[in-house]
Amino acid sequence: MRTVIVCTSVSHGNTRRIADVMGRVLDARVVEPERIDAAELATYDLVGFGSGIFTQNVHPRLRGFVESLPEDGRYRKAFVFTTSGLPEPPFRPHSRPLARLLERKGFEVSGTFQCRGYDTWLPFKLVGGIRKGRPDAGDLQAARAFAEGLRVRALT
Repeated sequence: MRTVIVCTSVSHGNTRRIADVMGRVLDARVVEPERIDAAELATYDLVGFGSGIFTQNVHPRLRGFVESLPEDGRYRKAFVFTTSGLPEPPFRPHSRPLARLLERKGFEVSGTFQCRGYDTWLPFKLVGGIRKGRPDAGDLQAARAFAEGLRVRALT
């Protein structure tokens, strides 16, 4: 199964750490949105899309990349993962808008993953940030288990 992970991780490397763990399980390379194009993306069986959360949204670079993809149905399966200092609001999970956009582009979204990450967005910066040490070993193990589940489902 050919897999690639498209990841935007800009503040503290939280999302990249999760992407790297998933990448090892899935034997996937991890790239920034600017390092891959739609034609290459279409050659993969599974594509991960990951971002930190900024004001309840994925990073604009990742969202812009997905918005720029053609809606020609040549894509296969995808998954979405996010990191955030704050919990997801139950009425609007962070991954939902990106998952819906991917489905409009022709992907079948196989799953989503979210964990906490060190966050120094204002006003948290004034107190040294929140969720220091996250993602932690438990988060990385949960990411590993999520990726293993994706791999098993893809093989069956």
